[in-house]
Amino acid sequence: MRHTLPIAPQFYVTAPQPCPYLDGRMERKLFTALQGEHAQKLNDSLSKQGFRRSQNVLYRPSCAECSACMSVRIRVSDFTPNRTQRKILKNSANLRRNATSPWATEDQFQLFRRYLDARHADGGMADMDVFEFAAMIEETPVRSRVVEYSRSPQASERGRPLAAVSLTDVFDDGLSMVYSFYDPDLPDLSLGTFAILDHIEIAREAGLPYVYLGYWVPGSRKMGYKAGFNALEIYKGGKWQQMGDPKDHSSELHPLSVDPISEQVARINLPEARVPRSET
Repeated sequence: MRHTLPIAPQFYVTAPQPCPYLDGRMERKLFTALQGEHAQKLNDSLSKQGFRRSQNVLYRPSCAECSACMSVRIRVSDFTPNRTQRKILKNSANLRRNATSPWATEDQFQLFRRYLDARHADGGMADMDVFEFAAMIEETPVRSRVVEYSRSPQASERGRPLAAVSLTDVFDDGLSMVYSFYDPDLPDLSLGTFAILDHIEIAREAGLPYVYLGYWVPGSRKMGYKAGFNALEIYKGGKWQQMGDPKDHSSELHPLSVDPISEQVARINLPEARVPRSET
């Protein structure tokens, strides 16, 4: 006889540290290891419940002061680019996409350093060296791709230089843009928005219903751009729902919006794994 039992990972909570999105707040994360033969199944399941992957760890914000960090995803079948997004697609028509295995290169790292120095010089990744970068790209126990976008060379350049890169996970129901970076010297191309628009097209071509964008935070200018995409859903109150008006979610900034850690863990739905059992 064969029985199905839930995959049962151990969950932990990080120590509080300053929130990178909201001034004066502290953040903590609920996390679990992502490893073993059931890693892909666990990644698929928990990502649908607001978790994100960082190398071999799955995490979800679990702060004591608010529950503002909400996972967002785009419904591919209902998405229609607006006027600005159509212009971005037109302006980026000469970019060439190349999806590869998760393998770090020197060109990627150089672009990554330029991006950090220009956009996030005081962020948590500012001191990452080439070995840490390689670990971020290559240490993945799940189905991942590196999606590179190259541009036409200028007169003094050889080959097609990298313009943008996205580390992307492939779920059973969509694509997850784990981390993206791009050339800070090409602001007119709006490369961050372009990468999202192109991932919507990749998902459409593959018959995948969603593109996961990570977290949206009401009140955070860093995350405000995500609300500019239509057909957007947020994971709130234990379920996916239409975002609607972003202003309607300000209550998530209140401390009373937070449930105890034990209740949060108890409500996590875990995937099942078939394991052999002796016949009775």
